[in-house]
Formats: sequence, C-alpha cells, structure tokens
Amino acid sequence: MKDTVDKFVDLLKTEGAEIINVENWGLKKMAYPIQKKSTGFYVLVEFKSEPTAIKKLEIELRRDEKVMRFLTTVLDKHAIVYAERRRKGEFNKKTEAKEEPAK
Repeated sequence: MKDTVDKFVDLLKTEGAEIINVENWGLKKMAYPIQKKSTGFYVLVEFKSEPTAIKKLEIELRRDEKVMRFLTTVLDKHAIVYAERRRKGEFNKKTEAKEEPAK
C-alpha cells in the first residue's frame, strides 16, 4: 500500500505540486462493499498544484487496479485554516480540568 501512495506522491512532485501533508488513516470498514470488498486502506494527501497535474493524477488513479475509489476536492480559505489547525492537533484533544487544591 505504501508503494502505491509513494507512486502517486512522486507523480505529483514531478508535475510540480507541493505536498503539504500525507496521512495514512489505515484499514477501515467501508460504508458499502466495493468489488466484493468491505474494508480498504484510506489515505489523505493534501497538495497544491496546477489543474494539469490534477488531471494527470486522476487519470493514473483510474488506471491503477489497487485504487478502488478516490476523491479530489478543492479547499476554500476556511477549510485550509481548519486543515492547518487539525494538523497541529488542536482538535480531538481531551483537556483535563485542573483542580485547585483546597485551602
């Protein structure tokens, strides 16, 4: 699986894309079976590139038999800020309440 991800990241780099973040979400159960498979490896790749690079990436993703589904989206300015904060770990942290000692 890592080889497949590296192949597409390298493709983006050769097309001049800036790779911002790659997250391996691991093996997850899918909402519905695809090609008689109920689990799959999920990977999130955030990048900046020209539209021509995205077109080439999507063509290669469609051709690769290891890729069952993919989704390419454009982030607006609010989503970019949210993604930066999420990468820094500002979300999903359990804050422990600090108790002051009794006097």
